[in-house]
Amino acid sequence: MGVGISVLIALKAFCLLFVFVFLNLIGLGLLSPPFLYASTVSLLIAAASHPWINLPMLLGKGSDGSFPIWSIVIFSPYLYFVRVFSFMRRLLSGEAPYSEVYEGVYVGGWPSSPDKMPPGGPAIVDCTCEFPRLSEFSSHPYLCVPTWDTRAPRPEEIESAVKWACRKRAQNRPVFIHCAYGHGRSVAVTCALLVALGVAEDWKNAEKVIRERRPYIRLNALHRQALEEWSRHRISAPRKNGGTDRIQ
Repeated sequence: MGVGISVLIALKAFCLLFVFVFLNLIGLGLLSPPFLYASTVSLLIAAASHPWINLPMLLGKGSDGSFPIWSIVIFSPYLYFVRVFSFMRRLLSGEAPYSEVYEGVYVGGWPSSPDKMPPGGPAIVDCTCEFPRLSEFSSHPYLCVPTWDTRAPRPEEIESAVKWACRKRAQNRPVFIHCAYGHGRSVAVTCALLVALGVAEDWKNAEKVIRERRPYIRLNALHRQALEEWSRHRISAPRKNGGTDRIQ
């Protein structure tokens, strides 16, 4: 599956721990406690995001996309780090914030501002556990599928998101499925949605459809495994000719 979030955050934790030790060695111990705290939080995140544990609810993100005060206080070193990192990565990559992969179906990154949101007041499927839903989008229909970066939603979560998105499309409402950058988690759900809409025969063909419009997508082994399992056990039936005239 490549280097996942648990490895990257663990490396970050050890770097912060090194800074803590270094500051104490050079007599600047009064400046070191924040680094120890940030390191401890990072180690906790690294453990909770490991595939064997996979506990995105640790961050406390609610079904409305908000974070409780206790989560913001405890996990602020991580929550604000990912927002800054996201801003810098987007700035450097120059990639479009979202892409329309089929009529009325958009996939992309976290909408950090109104200009990062597709047109038409889309219904939102949020596949992140680390980013908040902004108040500017409180009027949009919203479904949260909290998932760690580089991890995959569970097959039953994919199915639930697909059925919800199909209902919104049947109401002629556009759907925007997002994760941090629109490369992994959101693409996995979008693949399943395109199959359910009858746009693609299976998720592998759906991946090709998406890649034509958003070239930098990256499905890892966990995403593919979840889609394979969803394909075997899914409840929603594909629509004929990609129609959106009925609710599944």
